[in-house]
Amino acid sequence: MAATSARKAIITCAVTGAIHVPSQTPYLPITPEEIAESAIGAAEAGAAILHLHARKPEDGSPTPDPDLFMEFLPKIKSATNAVVNLTTGGGHRMTLEERLAAPLRAKPEMCSLNMGSMNFGLYPVMNRVKEFKHDWEQGYLERSRDYIFKNTFADIERVLKEMGEGHGVRFEFECYDVGHLYTLAHFLDRGLVKPPLFVQTIFGILGGIGTDPEDLLHMRRTADRLFGDAYLWSILGAGRHQMNLVTMGAIMGGNVRVGLEDSVYLGKGELAPTNAALVAKIRRILGELSIDVATPAEARQMLGLKGAEHVGF
Repeated sequence: MAATSARKAIITCAVTGAIHVPSQTPYLPITPEEIAESAIGAAEAGAAILHLHARKPEDGSPTPDPDLFMEFLPKIKSATNAVVNLTTGGGHRMTLEERLAAPLRAKPEMCSLNMGSMNFGLYPVMNRVKEFKHDWEQGYLERSRDYIFKNTFADIERVLKEMGEGHGVRFEFECYDVGHLYTLAHFLDRGLVKPPLFVQTIFGILGGIGTDPEDLLHMRRTADRLFGDAYLWSILGAGRHQMNLVTMGAIMGGNVRVGLEDSVYLGKGELAPTNAALVAKIRRILGELSIDVATPAEARQMLGLKGAEHVGF
């Protein structure tokens, strides 16, 4: 299905992520109970896909621990029919083995997959936090000044083989820059990925493409040229650019991603109290634009997913 012919927009909600630190907002879901509750609320508000990370309950730091994932995944599955999408990006300085531990155990319908290695700068956040709650936070942000997120061609091949071939997982292909689209096209040409591709174009991460509307248009044009009718397009705007960029993309026929992983704000100077509030806002905007929202069942059909009955949790 081409990006322009999608009749309904899929809303993805990224519930907690590994970018924001707890000192930025008191509303970031941290414990398994909070993550489950927030994810369920987002699904009830209209999110068809839930993109999930885990955090250590004691201090909110990102963790790849599969035991913690398994504390909230069954709760989410029992309370909602939303598609569960687990990260394979994890958090800064996690090895690929650590990043794959939870997905390999859970065998979800979807996983995210970053389409390349990149500088991934979080350190400007330090200028916006008045007081840090936990000892790990400031160092975590500062170390991103000298950090490369590693996802080589070999790493991507391994994820595609172990998760895709091994467990029937399909992917949210995270593309932070134009070169990532060409990397995805390389794997499509080799037959290692199969249409329909779910291409998540990401704007506003320091080290990736920017947030000018022309950046969004360029990514869209490039994806159209590379993938034609073999992909579904989705848009992720980081921080204060979340709502304007996803709205612009939706008008152009794209799907949308919101959530506290991507922005902790509901509006200018207003912290988002829940993931559900962010989902409800974009759903209202889509409705006012006469864009229908896809249900989880419709998202599964659009993306060719294996179904919730075939997961490992």
